[in-house]
Amino acid sequence: SWSLLYPKGWMGVSIIMKRMSHNAFIRITAVLLLGCFSLGAFAQTAECSKKVYLTFDTGNMAVAEKVAEILKRQNVKATFFLANEKTFRGDFSLDDSWKAYWQERVKEGHHFGSHTYDHTYFVKDGPKGEVFEKPQFGPKAGMTVLYNEAAMCKEIRRVDQRFQELTDHPIQKIWRAPGGKTSPTLIRMGNMCGYEHIGWDPAGFLGDELNSEKHPNSALLDKASRNIKDGDITMAHLGIWSRKDPWAPAVLEQLIVNLKARGFCFGLLPKNSVNQSK
Repeated sequence: SWSLLYPKGWMGVSIIMKRMSHNAFIRITAVLLLGCFSLGAFAQTAECSKKVYLTFDTGNMAVAEKVAEILKRQNVKATFFLANEKTFRGDFSLDDSWKAYWQERVKEGHHFGSHTYDHTYFVKDGPKGEVFEKPQFGPKAGMTVLYNEAAMCKEIRRVDQRFQELTDHPIQKIWRAPGGKTSPTLIRMGNMCGYEHIGWDPAGFLGDELNSEKHPNSALLDKASRNIKDGDITMAHLGIWSRKDPWAPAVLEQLIVNLKARGFCFGLLPKNSVNQSK
């Protein structure tokens, strides 16, 4: 006890502190503080037994601000897959009008990947190692176009280039095909460009694009809270045209709370990332 170590109680401590040099006092204080932080870090690690990876595709951006608020409030990081999609405001998600939004997400430590610049859907494999794709936006929107490796690389890399213009920060070397539609040929094309393709796990499909009458938020929350497993990658959008009852914030925050209660922490993609969050 303090009384055994210092018979004079706190007065004795005060005398010792007065006799101690300033530098020695600083060193001892630093050691004590480091010990406290180390114990705190150990406690956090001990309670986190599983990891899940939250990801968001751009979509129409209608709930983008709400998603960001929830992630910040819950102290959780996520990975965003970006395409230059038309938003609920009538602009596009990689326009200058969204510059501040993406800059803030960079400051918060989130990760980013390509979702192809024009949100280009895979249709089928073509001849000579090429692929047929159908852009949703851009000058060739709605057309089925044959892409060779160079064209596909340009489509993936263009998001990286635009993101650097907006934030002075590159995306991670990852991408996700719209709709998750791929083929071995398409995956190889991305790999040749230096971008790893990342989809999502079955339990990680969070259902924010499903009909809200047939799949109410309460059912989606219960299903995801129960079925998500260690190592799963989830997928939702920052806004979706096809759902009347918005998935966020109704499901997102409670899902995070429920997963934390199950011992999950939240990682960043790619899975070998050094900077991970609780």
